[in-house]
Amino acid sequence: MINGPQYFDLQVNGYDGVDFNSDDASGRDYHRACTRLANDGVEGILATVITDDIDAMVSRLRRIVRARDEDEIVRKVIQGIHIEGPFINERTGYVGAHPANSVRPADTEVMLQLLEAAEGLTRIVTLAPERDGGLKVTQRLSQEGVIVSAGHCEAPLDVLRAAVDSGLSMFTHVGNGCPKEIDRHDNVIQRVLSFADHLWCCFIADGVHIPFYALGNYLQVAGVDRSIVVTDAISAAGLGPGQYTIGGQQVDVDEYGVTSIAGDKSHLAGSVATMTTSADNLRNHLHLDEDSICMLTSLNPQKALSLT
Repeated sequence: MINGPQYFDLQVNGYDGVDFNSDDASGRDYHRACTRLANDGVEGILATVITDDIDAMVSRLRRIVRARDEDEIVRKVIQGIHIEGPFINERTGYVGAHPANSVRPADTEVMLQLLEAAEGLTRIVTLAPERDGGLKVTQRLSQEGVIVSAGHCEAPLDVLRAAVDSGLSMFTHVGNGCPKEIDRHDNVIQRVLSFADHLWCCFIADGVHIPFYALGNYLQVAGVDRSIVVTDAISAAGLGPGQYTIGGQQVDVDEYGVTSIAGDKSHLAGSVATMTTSADNLRNHLHLDEDSICMLTSLNPQKALSLT
């Protein structure tokens, strides 16, 4: 066990009122968010940039790099970048809160453009394997030492198997990034769980994205030793109900912590969870022991990144 909370979060879109996908986020904003993260017991995160126009994504990636260069606490907390999109499935339900008009098939040249903007800080790229023709981007990223994570996808079993063989090693927020109504047996959740021996399975433990009883079932199948808890936090994390942003989209947060794009409650738009509340949920609702909680919230994410 670790002494005291030293969480590591692989998916953070924003925190404490700061949107990492904003075109207006300043160095002072990043300092505030990272100071709050550190005060909340978070040792490190991957700042997450989601689907948008490529120029906007490039600008946001460069902004994160610059913030790290200019501020020691930002550099300490933001230990890498998670690029989520734009190579995801554009179908309703699978696309989630990502702007569908900016989704595109996987493209090696575009991917390299994003990697260049991140200046070697990219640790994870989330994409839909079925949108990666010939799995060329998956193979290239794997060769570059970047973790390829499937997410916001509906990859058939054979495509998922081929992606694993090509370097896919993670699945982003299992149980989410898919429609509410899917086939009861042949669905992407069942498919990824069938590959749990080969993939890191990431879960959002806020009780909103996955009911706690279902999360308990998923963890039993995937195994605590191959599972990771992420927050998928947006700028509302650590704050109360209200109106926030992710990218150019307004997000409404209700009194129960449910997030939705303004005027559209058909899907969630990130979470307001912190790693502290996630750990408390694992302890109080799933009754996990402290060693298991430590694995899910600290050791496994760092192991996946080869930091331990």
